[in-house]
Amino acid sequence: MPRFMSLIRIEENAFAMEEAPADFGERMEALFEEITKAGVMLDTAGLKPTSEGTRVTWSGGRLSYTDGPFTETKEVVGGYAMMQCKDKAEALEWAKRFLEIHPEQWTVTCEVRQLDEG
Repeated sequence: MPRFMSLIRIEENAFAMEEAPADFGERMEALFEEITKAGVMLDTAGLKPTSEGTRVTWSGGRLSYTDGPFTETKEVVGGYAMMQCKDKAEALEWAKRFLEIHPEQWTVTCEVRQLDEG
């Protein structure tokens, strides 16, 4: 079965977890339990803020390092999930269910891409 990477993109300073509904964590935990029991979830995690990250760039034959935060970037990758699904439609269905758990005033994007294992 093909594997898919979902990259969760957020506007890092647009909202705080304290603003989430009281049952947000419970609903997320229930979905993660369901996707794991279905044998789909291979790995998932949130990422530390960009203020703790470093970008390494290769350009003109040289490396450069830029410590975060990356204020010039509107959206950042805030987390990921590695899933094994029968097809892209199934991966997109799980992404849809994940996004629908979030409060409607938040903007969260989930980019779903199949791994090139050919």
